[in-house]
Amino acid sequence: MTGTLQVLVHGEGPDVTPVKVLNCDTVSQVKEKIIEAVYRNLPYSQRPKVDSVTLEWRPGSTGQILSDLDLTSQKEGRWRRINTLAHYNVRDNATLVLSRVIHTQQNYDQNQDNQEERNSLLDDDKVFHLVRPDELDEMKSKRGSMKDKSMTKAITEIYLTRLLSVKGTLQQFVDDFFRSVLCSGAVVPPAIKYFFDFLDEQALKHDNVDEETIHIWKTNSLPLRFWVNILKNPHFIFDVHVTEVVDASLSVIAQTFMDACTKSEHKLSRDSPSNKLLYAKEISTYKKMVDDYYKGIRQMVSVSDQDMNTHLAEVSRTHTDKLNIQVALYQLYQYASKYYDGIIQSLDEDPAAQSKQLTLRLQQIAAALENKVTDL
Repeated sequence: MTGTLQVLVHGEGPDVTPVKVLNCDTVSQVKEKIIEAVYRNLPYSQRPKVDSVTLEWRPGSTGQILSDLDLTSQKEGRWRRINTLAHYNVRDNATLVLSRVIHTQQNYDQNQDNQEERNSLLDDDKVFHLVRPDELDEMKSKRGSMKDKSMTKAITEIYLTRLLSVKGTLQQFVDDFFRSVLCSGAVVPPAIKYFFDFLDEQALKHDNVDEETIHIWKTNSLPLRFWVNILKNPHFIFDVHVTEVVDASLSVIAQTFMDACTKSEHKLSRDSPSNKLLYAKEISTYKKMVDDYYKGIRQMVSVSDQDMNTHLAEVSRTHTDKLNIQVALYQLYQYASKYYDGIIQSLDEDPAAQSKQLTLRLQQIAAALENKVTDL
């Protein structure tokens, strides 16, 4: 059952924040929802963590601290049920107070007592939220009846309806992402044009390299290596927390992006995964966007070595105070060390590298860092 809590934050004024919850939510889950609602305008790293706040319910003149486990927790044999709002009988529209834990000696001693109490509760006990794992296993073993199958079908249809609803809500954002990422022209960084031209040049140097292979090279180097990684891990660049629910949605979008970057046609059937069926109508449009993106970059004016060096120098100046040059150089060397022999051979065969004595320079670096045996 859903409900709304009226939440006060201790020491932060009289303003009340309404927070939607489920009566089957654990206390920790309630804390997470309250923190998300109260501090939604703060970066995730600046928000209080669940274990740094306490939650107090005030049904009357006295208050009661809510915890996942305490002396009131229900016990079933060696299992102990995690406390929920329903366990405490917290009603809709109830008032709760969120307080930050202040780390004084008295609080430390009290926390130690609470921890000891929690540990004593968990001695030889296992905890569960709604259904015990052993009961779940028993339910699975008994499946197979017509009633169970009809129930499973009904649940599946409910999930499908929810999937379509969520997709409709997010569709504009997904389309905006594809358009912003797959937009060729002035917004394409010089490094991408330079590298894609390099891949085209390599294709000309080797026999029997078709357009599909070039497409795969470009896809593996940028969309799959960079954008899919960002899609599935937005916390790499944003100060956010990715919940399990959000992570599942991002995985579906990331898979759609990956499918859009492949040249092969996807044959769908009734047995295809739901995430594949979800974007079946849009996938052809997304594939065309990828093709147009690669074609647009190929038609751009080439970036010369001098222009590329100027661009890299400008990027370095812009981020001088944000990057550790020594660490970056060492990471580059670790990559070079992995393919050391092949790089040395390629440098020996390249006229431009020969004129700059790049083979000798790399050998000197290797000798200094790892005492590699060189021809020096």
